[in-house]
Amino acid sequence: MNVPIAFAGSRIDRADNVRCDPAALEALMNARARLLCMDGLDPVLTDDGALNWGSLADAAPDSELVFLGLDGNRGCFAEVRRSYGSGSPHAGPASWNAMAVLEAGELATYGGARSLVDWHARHRFCAVCGSPTVLAKGGWQRTCTAEACGAEHFPRVDPVTIMLVEHEGQVLLGRQPRFPAGRYSALAGFVEPGETIEEAVAREVLEEAGVRVRDVTYIASQPWPFPSSLMIGCHAQADDPAIVIDATELDDARWFTREDVVDALEAAQRGEAGAAFGAPPKTAIAHLLLRWWVERG
Repeated sequence: MNVPIAFAGSRIDRADNVRCDPAALEALMNARARLLCMDGLDPVLTDDGALNWGSLADAAPDSELVFLGLDGNRGCFAEVRRSYGSGSPHAGPASWNAMAVLEAGELATYGGARSLVDWHARHRFCAVCGSPTVLAKGGWQRTCTAEACGAEHFPRVDPVTIMLVEHEGQVLLGRQPRFPAGRYSALAGFVEPGETIEEAVAREVLEEAGVRVRDVTYIASQPWPFPSSLMIGCHAQADDPAIVIDATELDDARWFTREDVVDALEAAQRGEAGAAFGAPPKTAIAHLLLRWWVERG
């Protein structure tokens, strides 16, 4: 699917070789280094709608610095302050605004930084023994300070399946209680330990809507930094359209025609809801999956 995917495509070189070289990292912490300006987990933008960067001198004295990567030969860092905890796992107004105005590469840089900063803020103590942890490998690891433990912890990414289920030219969409009125989106759920992506798709659709699916195929993926998911977009077929909703997961689920989806996508371009439903925002992979479904015919 040759369309832009939000939060993908950062132009910063992750420079994994530098992370493991303390001397190289230290050399990059100079006057030319850039510090991503953030308000907690929210982005700070310039007047012309770009990411705001400062210098390392702007960091609080008690902050930890996470190495984001290289912009040319300049180090790029983000700040993990001791003075705030983790924020909401969902995107707030500042993040939605950033999604609307940032160009793709900068949005991807912010998304990666947000996930890292949030992970550090929530992992100050060892999950094995409870002792304090310290930043290591430029912020791509935390290490337990207890000599008897020394456990190493790494930033996590949570895989989430998000799927369009099709039956005789119609597509199954649902709505969660937190959605704006009238909005429907693709069903989604976390991949659980011990199951494949295909099994996760089948289980989640059955659990949430009571629909059994087959022929699961992969379409595209998207990083989603709220707080740190990888959305795995899939398509599946259903033989029986009968729906049994799990009310603890969904407010509603229903089948929509291709005409309904086309109308909703066209209305979204105008900032409106379609006659049958409101489409998910353009920055969500669910929107791209609906576009893919319509274009494939």
